[in-house]
Amino acid sequence: STCLTWSICTRRVINAEKSEFNEDQAACCQISIRRREPGLEEDEEWLILCSTQFLTSYYWALFDGHGGPEAAIIASNYLHYCIKQKLEEVVGGITEACPPMHLSGRCVCDSDPQFVEEKHIQAEDLVVGALENAFQECDEVIGQEMEATNQTGGCTALAALYFQGKLYVANAGDSRAILVLKDDVVPMSCEFTPETERQRIQHLAFLFPKLLDGEFTRFEFPRRLKGDDVGQKVLYRDYFMEGWGYKMVEKADLKYPLVHGHGKQARLLGTLAVSRGLGDHQLKVIDTNIEVKPFLSCIPKVNVFEFAQHDIKEDDVLIMATDGLWDVLCNKEVAHVVRSFLAENRTDPLRFSELAKCLVCRARGKKRGHQWMLDDSREASYDDISVFVIPLHKRDED
Repeated sequence: STCLTWSICTRRVINAEKSEFNEDQAACCQISIRRREPGLEEDEEWLILCSTQFLTSYYWALFDGHGGPEAAIIASNYLHYCIKQKLEEVVGGITEACPPMHLSGRCVCDSDPQFVEEKHIQAEDLVVGALENAFQECDEVIGQEMEATNQTGGCTALAALYFQGKLYVANAGDSRAILVLKDDVVPMSCEFTPETERQRIQHLAFLFPKLLDGEFTRFEFPRRLKGDDVGQKVLYRDYFMEGWGYKMVEKADLKYPLVHGHGKQARLLGTLAVSRGLGDHQLKVIDTNIEVKPFLSCIPKVNVFEFAQHDIKEDDVLIMATDGLWDVLCNKEVAHVVRSFLAENRTDPLRFSELAKCLVCRARGKKRGHQWMLDDSREASYDDISVFVIPLHKRDED
């Protein structure tokens, strides 16, 4: 369990305590963003000790490694530094009510302020852009580090940033964040899997067919086609299709599908279960020279929650967890556990930390014979389980 100034609670279980190998990593810290005064020399900056020269934000992140824990470890040590760096680069725009066209404050074209206004560009957009840039930079660093040390692997990344009264949740992968409020559950991320991103992945293969090296077909079919399907009209989807059509099957359609399988069994190029994440620069499809990385995006989707628009109650929390939790518990089940646990433990000073532990134990299940089962006799999670429980009430008083 880890606690910061703002009572943050996290619990992690290695493979649900069913093995000794852990690929999940977590990080949380305070990020101080330095304001640079125009014209101030670098060597003068050490003289500035005034707290008004810094903007404070809070950061939490979960990383779920695959192919080893190395990429997740690098990301947990480095992503917050990238975020700090990218926020400092745009800090002059963030502190303005309306971000200027030129960071220097110059006005080259009289209509510049009007264009910024017409595009509805706000400080929030600069924070979102900084997070997107930070993920990309962190991905490049992981690629360099892994190549230098001759290691392979990648990780998903889910990061939350509380900054200037808003909560930003950036996700690349299949971890998930939800807000459990008194009367509502607000999803703060969506999972990126080969199934959810089928069209983006297929479109890339359409634009750059050489990426498939003649080994895969970009088309989606309800099942893997067989020789007897040739000459038949079967259901299919291409990159531009939400709906389905019929295609006359040719011999080339018998190749392995670019996206294959359903649910947790869905795979990108028969290799990866996620379609966004960091790392995997060296990953190739087994027994081929086909690189997986071009199809694996490191760019997160960022969702924003503005606290001023909501009446935050004492038991309202942000839950962040890796897929080890969500594979066996849905949002509704997690929200039920959160509300009932907090209602029953009102006076416990460690109740948020204990809640994180409770959620982990729920997903881990109990051993019955050779199997681990949930209370309702469903199979328990066999994955690593990491959970953050972050209380939202009185967040600015710590």
